[in-house]
Amino acid sequence: MITSVLVANRGEIACRVFRTCRQWGIRTVAVHSDADANALHTREADAAVRLPGAAPADTYLRGDLIVKAAVAAGADAVHPGYGFLSENADFARAVRDAGLVWIGPPPEAIEAMASKTRAKELMGVAPLTDAALVTEADLPVLVKAAAGGGGRGMRVVRRLADLDAELTAARAEATSAFGDGEVFVEPYLENGRHVEVQILADTHGTVWALGTRDCSLQRRHQKVIEESPAPGLTPGLTAELHDLAVRAARAVDYVGAGTVEFLVADGRAHFLEMNTRLQVEHPVTEAVFGIDLVALQLRIAEGHALEADPPRARGHAVEARLYAEDPASGWAPQTGRLHRLTVPDGIRLDTGYTDGDDIGVHYDPMLAKAVAHAPTRAEAVRRLAGALERAVIHGPVTNRDLLVRSLRHEEFTSGRMDTGFYDRHLADLTRSAPDPLAPLAAALADAATHAGRFGGWRNLPSQPQVKRYAVAGEEHEVRYHHTRDGLTAEGVHVVHAGPDRVVLETDGVQRRFDVARYGDRIHVNTTALTALPRFPDPTTQHAPGSLLAPMPGTVVRVAEGLTEGTTVQAGQPLLWLEAMKMEHRITAPVTGRLTALPAGLGRQVEMGALLAVVESD
Repeated sequence: MITSVLVANRGEIACRVFRTCRQWGIRTVAVHSDADANALHTREADAAVRLPGAAPADTYLRGDLIVKAAVAAGADAVHPGYGFLSENADFARAVRDAGLVWIGPPPEAIEAMASKTRAKELMGVAPLTDAALVTEADLPVLVKAAAGGGGRGMRVVRRLADLDAELTAARAEATSAFGDGEVFVEPYLENGRHVEVQILADTHGTVWALGTRDCSLQRRHQKVIEESPAPGLTPGLTAELHDLAVRAARAVDYVGAGTVEFLVADGRAHFLEMNTRLQVEHPVTEAVFGIDLVALQLRIAEGHALEADPPRARGHAVEARLYAEDPASGWAPQTGRLHRLTVPDGIRLDTGYTDGDDIGVHYDPMLAKAVAHAPTRAEAVRRLAGALERAVIHGPVTNRDLLVRSLRHEEFTSGRMDTGFYDRHLADLTRSAPDPLAPLAAALADAATHAGRFGGWRNLPSQPQVKRYAVAGEEHEVRYHHTRDGLTAEGVHVVHAGPDRVVLETDGVQRRFDVARYGDRIHVNTTALTALPRFPDPTTQHAPGSLLAPMPGTVVRVAEGLTEGTTVQAGQPLLWLEAMKMEHRITAPVTGRLTALPAGLGRQVEMGALLAVVESD
């Protein structure tokens, strides 16, 4: 019987596994990098072991260090989580060789399916493994990491001239994320639906196919919104997907939880891969089937048998991934302090952060998964959208507004979405629509905070107070008055103005604004503002053509032969910045001459740091 489990992962993943272990009375052990020394998963565990360093290759991808940590902490089992080493057969063997229980599939099954090229061959699908064989007629193609997951190491190529550069970028990203730079090329099916089947198998020959999940809403080939069951599938297609998933599991004598993924196009199922691990989106399956997949993983690892048939599915579940990122700026990841994160009751929130935690640059920017379950799809979608809209999220920029608008988009609510959803609709979904009264509410709350210093009112009624705020990249100026009767503003009746709450009335309708301030960053309901100084600091101005770091990160590549004085073309890649396990390409804004390149290879930069200057011709 398992008594102590080390989770070979971090963040939300580790916290999720710990939750079930605590319910079962099982002791928990965390591993953590130096960057995660005070992370939530480190604090929640009964014991924690340091992995020196911060980069994944030095810490969470070091199977030898993790096995030593499990032995040192007295764990008798290792759960791989769902990332990093979770699909690494050598790691699974090392865990077993150390006399520990491996809470996952046999190494042989991982080996057979973890490489996407070998998995396709096993299922009778041959990828274009040799990039040299790709012709114009094959385009578009998808470059994919053989050992990858989570969209990392994936590139869509639409021009043959771009293939070599994208292969190089994919190999670098795959090596950084998985420690394996193998990539392959396969045909890219446009506008299909990404549908997967959750499987669960025991050591007694029973294999469950636990419904379907639709994961079509993706950015950078990484899932954003998932649901179960996948809407609009015919009974025949659903049965075919279940049969193929079970066939894949039996082909490799699979044990434990896994996911078989397909692209559904023109009513046909195309096998993509089998992930030999639990998936981030597993909570929607748990909600629909009323089960705990981690608990079942533990039971299977202890040798228990599954029931002959899986439980009956009930209702519909939808999950949204909340990221610290700016979808309107190329999905740029964001860092900083998460001051507050709460969602309304009735919504499941899986997270690796709590109030006051810092979001760093080294790992994936996902803050949490929010999950809603209801009797029907329409009810589950409405419930999740409403909950996210009312959630309190104070800190860096997030994709919250995008999630709410996506869930309410007619293409999604009608179940007609596909993997090209964000390619078609991103501009509309990220169009700025801040509350026009939010800056005034922020100014009145600030005035109420400092009113006591001035005896409640000051200056003449004819002289308004002026404050400036940045909201969604635009500057807003507001004016208000201090009078003997309190704070007033033109065109608006100020019902109440306090430091943390303002009530305004317009056209006979009262609206409440909850205000929270963290330095110059202010949150008014769901609108984030930045207080601007009365007079801009001239030292913060940059020369025309300056390229600034869109996020903190490390310069991992510089274009070959690039030096000061080089002539560059508009759109030409200059350097690559790695942040939160993703590479971000920095390109020349105009055709001209490179006059400065202060960001050299290997340099760590802060957000807003000067990377290069291109002087236009």
